[in-house]
Amino acid sequence: MRIGIIAALPGELKPLVKGWKRVPTRQQFVSKWTEEAGCDRWIAACAGMGAEAATRAFAQAETDGPVDMVLSIGWAGALSDEGTPGEFHIPNIVVNAQTGERFILAEREKPVVLVTTAQVANEAEKRRLAETYGGMLVDMESATIARLAQMRGIPVCCMKITTDDVTARLPNLNPFINAMGQMKMARLIGHVLLRPGYWPALIRLGRASASGANYLASAILHFLIHDKQRNVYEINRTGAIPD
Repeated sequence: MRIGIIAALPGELKPLVKGWKRVPTRQQFVSKWTEEAGCDRWIAACAGMGAEAATRAFAQAETDGPVDMVLSIGWAGALSDEGTPGEFHIPNIVVNAQTGERFILAEREKPVVLVTTAQVANEAEKRRLAETYGGMLVDMESATIARLAQMRGIPVCCMKITTDDVTARLPNLNPFINAMGQMKMARLIGHVLLRPGYWPALIRLGRASASGANYLASAILHFLIHDKQRNVYEINRTGAIPD
């Protein structure tokens, strides 16, 4: 089985792909790693934040052939006061906030809804998304990955770690994200250095992101090694897979 693992940023994949083979790509800002595991081949890719970057990463995972399953993994923001940094979730519903399209990945009594947006959401937007969609988490890629998986008729699983709560006092990050979905770090650092009010939240975000990536790596590996055959049709699917 060929399994694609799609993230936005290298930091989300770093603990997972340690020791994997780094595969050169011809595209700027696109990173790829592979690992052989018995009869499986795992392909991890990232290309930046947002729908277009997620599409490029998905395409990179398929350069050597179609994937049989895809995981959408990485960091996410909390949409309610109940969400705290460090929480791990496997959302079973993904909503595209731009189109209203909903992807049912699994049937559960208590849904975990992830909302995908076109930009980084501030506190007001997070609360609106929670009220409108019943959302618990927000990211910028998972709806695109779910749509691409559905078009191919392959199962998808979403694994997310919360890195910031709904009230986190963070700067508006959108002006610092370029057209390729990459953060303009030099400009962002210059901006926040002059605004110490943002420092505590950014430090907490950095710590939660680092520890969250480590937890994600262990959760993903456990799923790939122990759970994928049991769960692939039972709790992680796009709805395009026949029963």
